[in-house]
Amino acid sequence: MEYPLLKLAAIDIGSNAVRCQISAVLHYGDRYRLKRVEYVRYPLRLGEDVFATGEISEKKQQKFIKFLHALRLLMEVHDVAHNHYLVCATSAMRTARNGKEVAARIQQELGMTVQVIDGQAEAAYINRVIEHLLEDNKHYLHIDVGGGSTEFNIYHNRRKVASQSFEVGSIRRMQQAEAGLAGTDAQNETWQRMEEWVKENGRRYHVSRAIGTGGNINKLYSMAQPSVDKPVTRRRIASILDQLTRMTMDERVNVALLNPDRADVIVPAGQIYLSAMEWANISQMIVPDIGLKDGMLQTLFEEHFEEFRPQDDHTPGFPHPMVQARPTEIE
Repeated sequence: MEYPLLKLAAIDIGSNAVRCQISAVLHYGDRYRLKRVEYVRYPLRLGEDVFATGEISEKKQQKFIKFLHALRLLMEVHDVAHNHYLVCATSAMRTARNGKEVAARIQQELGMTVQVIDGQAEAAYINRVIEHLLEDNKHYLHIDVGGGSTEFNIYHNRRKVASQSFEVGSIRRMQQAEAGLAGTDAQNETWQRMEEWVKENGRRYHVSRAIGTGGNINKLYSMAQPSVDKPVTRRRIASILDQLTRMTMDERVNVALLNPDRADVIVPAGQIYLSAMEWANISQMIVPDIGLKDGMLQTLFEEHFEEFRPQDDHTPGFPHPMVQARPTEIE
């Protein structure tokens, strides 16, 4: 027997991977929840092209379009309506000289609209789900590291009071290390500005806790093996990064059991999280396993059910269907 469910979908086009999540809206009594029914991730790595050459190559474009076509068919199988999904692209697409051209090609060939969003919009999406995790009278530094950029948000007593995006990410730093470079003057200047921003705002708002989001910190968290839903310490993150740094790529894949597209970026990404915690003098990090796609799904939910839409940037909607405890496996 078929049981009809409203389904929403989010496609996050990152610099390292493309992720698609389809969730069903569950409603019982006065409670709404979002239940993940499908999740697909493919390491397209747009950033490899863009951060090296400034453009998305024709070969990569063809793979990109094929994968999005597959996701469109998957959404059709799940009966996701045309106005019940969002497609957002971040650092690689907004940096690419031909980013707008590629988005137009996708629109023409597949009829899918790709929204190329900036760092502030990316942070705003994630804010929709992060805010539900915060405790009163606590002050947090949120760190989100992607392939091409890092987003910082400061939450003071459940309110976001500062945010900044920096063009520093795992793929950029990996390419820099592979080239044997200490970094260009511009890259070093960006790193310095990032350090100054975290130190200044960390002191100003007395941050004492960190929240980490992104695929690499999720993997580091699982490798740290703390108790479920417990913070991971800065010392433990540093220890794992030290072990991984001393491993070859072959050992990371075959001994640590990391996927190849994770094995080469996890150390440069981890160094960004670790550095930010050191700059802010924070000893522990919460890793809730949520990100851009979850904020996109929350947005779609609020648009479909207007009564749950926040009244302003700091008023959370009710209920909070996106926040799930670890592990977030498909049931």
